[in-house]
Amino acid sequence: MPDPTTAFTGSLPVVYDEQLVPVVFAPYAVELAARVAAWAPDRVLEVASGTGALTRELADRLPDADITATDLAPPMVERGAARSGSARVRWQQADAQDLPVADASVDVWVCQFGVMFVPDRARAYREAHRVLRPGGHLLLSTWGPLAGNGFAQVLAEALAAWRPADPPTFVRDVPHGYPDPDRVRADLTAAGFADVRVDVVDLESRAASARDVATAFLTGTPAGDPARREGPGALAEAVAAVTAAVEQRYGSGEVSAPMSALLADGVRPDA
Repeated sequence: MPDPTTAFTGSLPVVYDEQLVPVVFAPYAVELAARVAAWAPDRVLEVASGTGALTRELADRLPDADITATDLAPPMVERGAARSGSARVRWQQADAQDLPVADASVDVWVCQFGVMFVPDRARAYREAHRVLRPGGHLLLSTWGPLAGNGFAQVLAEALAAWRPADPPTFVRDVPHGYPDPDRVRADLTAAGFADVRVDVVDLESRAASARDVATAFLTGTPAGDPARREGPGALAEAVAAVTAAVEQRYGSGEVSAPMSALLADGVRPDA
């Protein structure tokens, strides 16, 4: 698993924010923010915030809430803080496994597509339980299986065909490596959460072109690391290979594909 403190550096946070967020993260940010807003929290803690796709939605929907957005990677925090647009949002670098937050001090702990990157999820869930007040809510999203996520599946298949002797496995192993509702439910229950619910939420991903999809994934995530290590020529080859595969599956011009994610929530019991 790539280290977020070193993987999300250089130009990656900008490309991630400008190209990948609109394609895959923004639609789910709307869904998660609506669920958080329904609980009318006074204090929200977001972990693995990335560049703030969900953070900005939360700030719009919760004009009176105290929101703290955290991420392990300082460059993502810097980009998110610069893009925040709200003085009410506090940004800070923090590890989801060891939060610099007082016990029982937040109403909602929320994480959009970040738990897959956490080395010790059980520890992170125990931390969430610790910082939540009794009756507080946890909410997270994690990607479903590759088969339900069109662009990611094509990307994984195209990269495997591009380097069949040593196929890159990041997409399968990390973003889509935690897709089992029963496992997510069991992990949250083991951490002490009650009333755990896991919903499968299917949405649509859109991009202006197949090349935009390839560029977003390969230059805005660690999925492009194997090609980058080989040099600019290899990265260009990989982008071309993924572009061709997306066009073959979804056509030229504006493209769209299905997305599927798990949205899980639970409550810290009163006792």
